[in-house]
Parts: sequence; C-alpha cells; structure tokens
Amino acid sequence: MEILRIAIAGSVGAGKTSFIRNISEIEVVDTDKRSTDEIALFKDKTTVALDFGLLTIVPNQLLYLYGTPGQPRFDFMWDILIRQVQACIVLVDAHRPEHLHYVTQILNFFNQRVQIPILIGLTHMDCPNAGKPEDIAIALGLHNSNKKSPLIVVNPTQKASIIEALKVLISEMVKPSIL
Repeated sequence: MEILRIAIAGSVGAGKTSFIRNISEIEVVDTDKRSTDEIALFKDKTTVALDFGLLTIVPNQLLYLYGTPGQPRFDFMWDILIRQVQACIVLVDAHRPEHLHYVTQILNFFNQRVQIPILIGLTHMDCPNAGKPEDIAIALGLHNSNKKSPLIVVNPTQKASIIEALKVLISEMVKPSIL
C-alpha cells in the first residue's frame, strides 16, 4: 500500500478543516476547540493541533491529509506535521488581506525546512472584497520567486474544487525536478 501525505496549511478561517471534511472518506479526526479569543468573532471553533482525513486515490494508494492549525500560537505543530509530508497546499483567505503576512511566514517556514511541492489555493474568492489573484501573488512574494508555486482558486466546500486542487498538486509531485 502506497501512502501519500499532504499538509493543508493556511491562516485561521482559510478553509483547511472544511477542505479535509469535504473530501475525506473517513470521519475526520480533529482537534477543534471553542474559540476564546478574537477568532471567536468570526469562527466558533478552531483547530489547536491537527485535522486528519483519508482519501483513496486508486486501489493500493491512499492520500493522508493533515490540516495544520491556523493560529501562530499553535505553529509548533507545523514541525511535527511536515516531517513525513510529500507536498503541501497553503490555503489563502482572499478576503482577509490582514492574513497575507502570516501566510508568507507559513510559506517561508515550509520552504526553509522541506523541499516539497506547494500549491497556493485561494479561498473565499466569492466574497465581494476578495483580492485579485495577481495582487495576492505579489503580496506573497510569488512573482519574483525562482520556484513558482501554482496558484489556483479553491472552494473548500465543493468536492469538485478540492479534487481539482489535489490533481494539480499531485501533478506537481510527479514533475521531474530540473537540477
């Protein structure tokens, strides 16, 4: 049995838990707890350690999905969760520009510690105040990066959108690296 492991990262409220819940074949293992700080203004619960879901890609090939916490105070979990992952999807909440700095920190963390494919998934693009993809790419420093991560729109509540994101990421995983 081959197991592929993917981390789903991003700021709080970007859709990590929804992403995993809407694609997992098993009941998601989560560590959601009641929000007790400023997060409670827009979200009842928050992930404090991880979410875990499972998806069969083909017979004898499983995809393990690990959702990271979205708050800086729980970022110690990133080190634990990235040890075995082969790729990462970083979800960016397009209608909360105040989160872009934190997402940049997430990207820097992953790029400094592991050399894995990373897909940037823009969520909440249907909100009236959502940023434009090209502006978000510039804000994240993706426009001047030597190794560009694919950037796509993802709706973590729609299975078809999640599947498309996973297809793009898996295609990045199988691309031959150029030395």
